Amino acid sequence: MPNHYCRKNSSYFWHLKKSMIRKAIHSDLDAIHKLTQACAKAMIAREIYQWNEHYPTRSRFQKDIELQELYVLEEENHIKGIIVVTELMDDEYIPIQWLTEDQNNLYIHRLAVHPDYWGNGLAQQLMNWAEAFAVKNEYQSIRLDTFSQNKRNHKFYETRGYKRLGNIFFPKQSEHPFYCYELVL
Repeated sequence: MPNHYCRKNSSYFWHLKKSMIRKAIHSDLDAIHKLTQACAKAMIAREIYQWNEHYPTRSRFQKDIELQELYVLEEENHIKGIIVVTELMDDEYIPIQWLTEDQNNLYIHRLAVHPDYWGNGLAQQLMNWAEAFAVKNEYQSIRLDTFSQNKRNHKFYETRGYKRLGNIFFPKQSEHPFYCYELVL
């Protein structure tokens, strides 16, 4: 977690933010589902139709927990963000011309921060953690997709060095494509 400093009496002191990233457990399911429902509502209010009643579902999160691929960012016993990291490539990704071979890749899905905490760097913390996890475990790249109409996400990933490679579609979510990105490690 990043350190934050504050100015006090002309000297600097360091304050370690009290947050942690851990594997989600079954008792987190209600909080996770409420968080993503709040995200969907906030995105729809901004005319970003990325998530809806078909995705993400409570059963999808249940499966993520069972597979031990869902992680939560928690501060003061409150879940503020989530991320899924997996080695499994979705079938929709098969036609994409990736920068690396289809082996030893890490895939990111369902990155979300509760709208009450948007703009506080929590998505950055989750991605910093996922990228460090990938490097530590010697993955050759990180792959993900993001909604084509969510321009803020494009900038977020491109600023981090991810390269946009192609489009995929999830018809139950949107008529618009999702852009695939890869970061070679």
